[in-house]
Amino acid sequence: MSFLIKHINFLFWQKWLFYTSLAFALFGVVFALYGKNLLFMPYDQMIAKVLWKSSYFPPEAEPFRAFIYGPLGATIACCYILVAFIARYAFKEKQRWARNAIITAFSVWVVIDSAVCLYFGMYPQIYLINAFSIIVKALPIIFTWKYFSEPVSHT
Repeated sequence: MSFLIKHINFLFWQKWLFYTSLAFALFGVVFALYGKNLLFMPYDQMIAKVLWKSSYFPPEAEPFRAFIYGPLGATIACCYILVAFIARYAFKEKQRWARNAIITAFSVWVVIDSAVCLYFGMYPQIYLINAFSIIVKALPIIFTWKYFSEPVSHT
């Protein structure tokens, strides 16, 4: 019975990692293709306030905003689709490399992204977007950590 409870607990967090990754990937696609909408308006305003001391992008910066959201959203989608595949297969099989790859990739991202945000004074990006993303991905890593040190049962 204990094994079954452990297995169900592990599968909950594995599915959490998988489905939240799919949701974040969808967010990236929407951001890339339709970044100027009501959902993303607070993000636009945050950037505009920091960089231009205004609530809006200046008209001459609008083409750059429209362009840069494409590659940024595509990169977000790419990253999370990759995490979803890792979560669905290797992480589910409790392969340590899968857990370690997710930890390494997100650590590199959050350090670089947060450092650039600190440099430009984009603090809300750090404590809203980065912190939220890391918490959502850290929870399954934390709650499944012990399962990666147990011998894998193939039954």
